[in-house]
Order: sequence, then structure tokens, then C-alpha cells
Amino acid sequence: MSVYYREVANEVDLFTRCYEQQLPLLIKGPTGCGKSQLVAHMAEKLKRPLVKVACNEDTSSADLLGRFLIKGNETVWQDGPVTRAVREGAILYLDEVAEAREDVIVALHPLTDHRRELYVDRTNEELVAPAGFMCVASFNPGYQRGFKELKPSTRQRFVTLSLSYPMPELETEILHRVTEVDLKTCQRLVELGNKIRGQRHLELKETVSTRLLVHAARLFKSGMSLRQACLFGVGQCLSDDVQVLEGLKDLIHLSM
Repeated sequence: MSVYYREVANEVDLFTRCYEQQLPLLIKGPTGCGKSQLVAHMAEKLKRPLVKVACNEDTSSADLLGRFLIKGNETVWQDGPVTRAVREGAILYLDEVAEAREDVIVALHPLTDHRRELYVDRTNEELVAPAGFMCVASFNPGYQRGFKELKPSTRQRFVTLSLSYPMPELETEILHRVTEVDLKTCQRLVELGNKIRGQRHLELKETVSTRLLVHAARLFKSGMSLRQACLFGVGQCLSDDVQVLEGLKDLIHLSM
């Protein structure tokens, strides 16, 4: 099935040019704004295989590059996702790259500059990325602020694209296309999302994403009332604080 993506800020053109010029791309933006959807859409558009890596603080170089495994009486090498992406000439997507340990990120530096090389020390291989290979990384600057940030030596290797939540009309169209829920209901969901986004006093760690609005729309489509769909699909997902949840619940009741 084709991956639906609605362009927001000329990002499809930028992605295509980076691919053609063999430039790595860093996509930054809040949770659920469409970063992963864009990458999946572009892999399909460019007809390239997509290799995704969900980075976290426990991710090791062996997890990315590969390791030796014992199979029966033999010891065999198994490529990790990064090595596999280079061999296949795939689009490598490093999701939440700032979560990875610094030593792991540094090991990928030669892959993101003019060399486009990957050294696999355990097999003593030096792989040169083919023309079809592209490295794409993403991170959430709002979440990472004050916690973990990418070093300039890493950031300056990438062309950088900033994404945010779409304008209301466009977000309504996206909800309608993705969920097939009627436009009027989608508009009400987007209005609720923007009301919550404007409630700065709630001090939410993450605000309402387009993804959460899609979840609420799908719950509504399944037969749940719109109010309940918003409570479970949006409100409960944003906080565990009792007072904050009460505030969100009141806002949903007033809006729905």
C-alpha cells in the first residue's frame, strides 16, 4: 500500500536533492509531526529499500554494524542494519539519533561526509556506500533540550530540515485522508489539538501530535463517541499528573 504524505514546507524537493547529491539529511521536529512518514514516503518515491534503526542509549556499535553468532558448530557473521543498508544501497533512517551514545555516533561519521565509508572492525572490512545509499537521521529538539543534544561535529555533517505541526487546514486534510473520517469531525479534532497546544500553563512535556489526532479519529471511526475517543486517544496520552489530566478532561468536554 502506498505511503501517504502531505508536503508541508517543500521537504520532498529538499529530500530529493539531498539524495541526488549524496548528502546526509537531518530532520528535526516535535513528536508525531510526520518525520518517519516523510522518510517512508521518500523511500517509496525514490524506489530505494528502507532500513530503520530506533536509536537509544543502549544501542551499541555491534547492534548497528553486526556481530558474530554461533550457529551449530559454526561461527557466522551477521550484518547489523547500518552495514546491511550500505551493502544494499538503501536509505538508512536513524530515528532519534541524539539518543544514541556519542561513541556510536562517531563511528558513523565517515559515512556522513565526503568519504561515504563504513569500517567494520570485526571483519576488517571497509565498505564504500554505493550511489543509491542515503543516510537520514531525526531527532526531537524540544525533548532533547537540556538532556542530550547532538554535537556540532555531528550536526554539521547533515543538511538540516525543520518540521512542525501542519497549519489547521492542512492537518484537517491529513486526518481526513489517513482515517477517512468526515471533514467536519477532523476539523473539530484539529481545533482541539490547537487549543491544547496553546495551553502553556499545563507544562506538558510533549503536546498534541498529529499522530494522536489520527488515533482519536480512528477510535471515533470504530464507533466510540468523539469525546471518549479524545479522552483515550489524546488526553490520557499527554500526562500522568492528576491535575493536568483534569484540565485536559475539562477542555475535551467543553470542545466535544
